[in-house]
Amino acid sequence: MAGHILILGGTSEAMALARALADRPEINAVMSLAGRTGHPVLPPIKHRIGGFGGVEGLVAYLVRENISAVIDATHPFAAQMTRNAALACERLGLPRLIFTRPAWFPSDDDRWISVRDTEAAVDALGETPKKVFLTVGRLSLPAFRRAPKHHYLMRSIDAPDATDCPPQIELILARGPFDVKAEQALMVAHGIEIVVTKNSGGHATDAKLAAARALRLPVIMIDRPTVPESLVMHDLESVMAFIEAHRFNP
Repeated sequence: MAGHILILGGTSEAMALARALADRPEINAVMSLAGRTGHPVLPPIKHRIGGFGGVEGLVAYLVRENISAVIDATHPFAAQMTRNAALACERLGLPRLIFTRPAWFPSDDDRWISVRDTEAAVDALGETPKKVFLTVGRLSLPAFRRAPKHHYLMRSIDAPDATDCPPQIELILARGPFDVKAEQALMVAHGIEIVVTKNSGGHATDAKLAAARALRLPVIMIDRPTVPESLVMHDLESVMAFIEAHRFNP
């Protein structure tokens, strides 16, 4: 019996998968979006928006919707959703894979300071006031309130809550991809001295790294969080083959 494929979305990889599945109507698939952004780009397949209610809620959904496999194409830093998916699929014996972009790695010309999390990134800024280009997402912004001495240029898809912002901040609302020359011009115009970002990987937002490299600026790079051991794929063709193999209930 054919089951549904659940795609945990919110990334460009998830959208590419949705476009491929839109051309395969014989495959029953639904994408779930967390609803973290105010105006999400909606996929061309059946979708839902919102959380599941933790592991128990996800288990109930998987059973109710006759899900036969789960594709975790969430952001590399959406660690809680990945953990919940791993636990739910393990409980039900469902196949699961992570479809994600490869992490970034520094070249010899990069000046990276690798840190384990956002709190460590705040500490790495140091005590001397700096002009900081911040691209960590609005949900990570409150951590920087404890370093008010710095002046932040913050880029985000959606505007953060004013109460989450450090006192010296300028906001740019934009969605990638971004151009290297434009990123370099932005950093020069704002006198940026250091960049803080997460190791999201991919090409949509890596222009800032090339710009920082060209300007010889240090980059505080927040490492990806640890997630449960998983089957990981980086290319669409392999994911489609996995779906084809698992779209029927055992």
